[in-house]
Amino acid sequence: MYANPDALVSTEWLAAHLDAPDVRVVDGSFKFPGQKPTAHEDYLARHIPGAVFFDIDEIADTSTGLPHTVPSPEKFAARVRKLGLGDGNKIVVYDSFGIMSAPRVWWMFRLFGHRDVAVLNGGLPKWIAEGRPVTDVLPVPKERHFTARLDHSLLRDKEQMLRNLETRREQVLDARSRGRFEATAEETWPGRRAGHIPGSLNLPYDQLLDPKTKEMLPADELARRFDEAGIDRKKPVALSCGSGVTACDLALALHLLGHDKWAVYDGSWSEWGLPGDTPVETGPARRP
Repeated sequence: MYANPDALVSTEWLAAHLDAPDVRVVDGSFKFPGQKPTAHEDYLARHIPGAVFFDIDEIADTSTGLPHTVPSPEKFAARVRKLGLGDGNKIVVYDSFGIMSAPRVWWMFRLFGHRDVAVLNGGLPKWIAEGRPVTDVLPVPKERHFTARLDHSLLRDKEQMLRNLETRREQVLDARSRGRFEATAEETWPGRRAGHIPGSLNLPYDQLLDPKTKEMLPADELARRFDEAGIDRKKPVALSCGSGVTACDLALALHLLGHDKWAVYDGSWSEWGLPGDTPVETGPARRP
């Protein structure tokens, strides 16, 4: 059993509550630049009835030169208010992969103080496989007040990660593929070095999912994956990935297991991997 089961909802639950007045459905799908059709185009073609589209690249600080970094509380509140998402809503986020980018949206709502948010287990693929309804009709959301309060405990920046190299106060866990982590495969972000943050461990995000249904693994299996990666679940952990998206899958999994001492390094490898003052290791993770 999950320690915090409310962070996931089943397709059965959502189908039964789709018309509930306090439930809001959000398509949090994401694709890398250049991939066609885009996530928004997919949404326009078909989505769960009533779902609004949360654009990770637009609801972001677009001035940093890094992809989809966290916006100011004011911008976040303004954007989600226009989507009809606000105080008192139960927000259910899904994506078109199963579980990949939806946890990023889940984390952003929690980061800005909204705790009544969950991820649809299995996402749009499971919903469609079960013959549940989709539509191309766009909703017309009514604006709703959203109170944004930034929870700094859930967020890490480059300076904090550099200090952590000295203190080792937090374990660092990377959600990228093993090849990218070890620098045996090409780094997908242009202009970035290959490798990983020194001393970090590796747990590719897709290892958290059932390979057939793309649902989150049961609690005992999740715990085993973290243990095998070398993570001490009693100690704090900073989570990283390519650009701060799939690190949130690790965050969701840790939250489901009842671990409350985690944070997401927002810049992740898109920032750390740039040429500069950040040291890089290659090869397999060095277990503690």
